[in-house]
Amino acid sequence: MTITAFAPGRVNLIGDHTDYTGGLALPMAIGLGVEVTGDRSTNWVILTSTALDGIAELPLDVSDAAAVSPSWARYVAGVVAELRPDDGLSGTVDSSLPQGRGLSSSAALEIAVALALGAGSLGPEELAELGRRAEHRAVGVPCGIMDQLTITSAVSGSALRLDCRSLSVDPVPLPLGVDVVVADSGESRALARSPYATRVAECARAEAELGPLRDASPRDAEGLADPVLRRRARHVTTENGRVDALVAAFREGDLRHAGELMVASHASLRDDYEASSPALDELVSQLRGTPGIYGARLTGAGWGGCAVALVDASADLPHDLPIIWRGAPAGPAHVTMS
Repeated sequence: MTITAFAPGRVNLIGDHTDYTGGLALPMAIGLGVEVTGDRSTNWVILTSTALDGIAELPLDVSDAAAVSPSWARYVAGVVAELRPDDGLSGTVDSSLPQGRGLSSSAALEIAVALALGAGSLGPEELAELGRRAEHRAVGVPCGIMDQLTITSAVSGSALRLDCRSLSVDPVPLPLGVDVVVADSGESRALARSPYATRVAECARAEAELGPLRDASPRDAEGLADPVLRRRARHVTTENGRVDALVAAFREGDLRHAGELMVASHASLRDDYEASSPALDELVSQLRGTPGIYGARLTGAGWGGCAVALVDASADLPHDLPIIWRGAPAGPAHVTMS
């Protein structure tokens, strides 16, 4: 029996660097992803990748995922260590997601491997939590749950309003006549080598003074004496507000205002959170100046990777834009047997 598990990548329309403080986000799944195909007639996990070098060759009792080689196999090892399956998996990994571009290629790999190893009986929240724990094991990055929860809970045609404290997921249909565009800055990044963990720690320091940032206001953030913590808290508190403002704009069909909110989010990530890069800023500027595009911003953690834009579905975009995907929100991860 052949098992095929597919997990989509995700793009975040607004609400970055809010999930690890229990905040709000508005991501969606895209039509690119990771597929794991194989059979369970083995007592090891042995996977090859069509895009990456090396072989993931793991015993079922693997414990130290971070020590596994090659590096992509650490995410597989993290899943195996969390799931502790009774049977292994021999097969291949095929990905249409570009690596290091902030589109959740690692989370998609984690969820696809988990489903191929028999985690299909878990609910979306349980599966997402398993994936997040696996990533912590694999690379030690203190990531939030946005990526995994988007992948397990996606709804075709809708973005998801995620409450990363309660883990509630509310589908928000995109207005008619709009596409989502993902464009590549050409600048790769790896969270483990980025300031991501530093930002998580800075938010924790701000919360030690203010209490949960999810419950704080932008005015509360201005009361922080440390200028760095003030900027970080200002981004998180204003970004939570922008999430619900974008939800309202979508429900009202106000695409002009939706675009303005995305632009404001990028400025906050660039200036208050210092999570952008010159290449991303240039790409966002190029997208904003393109007829038919309502607004654009960096997406994901930043420091390289991709930008996301809202565009009139009837618009013919210039060929010189580095677009890697265009379309409507995709559905969730799934597994089939044949």
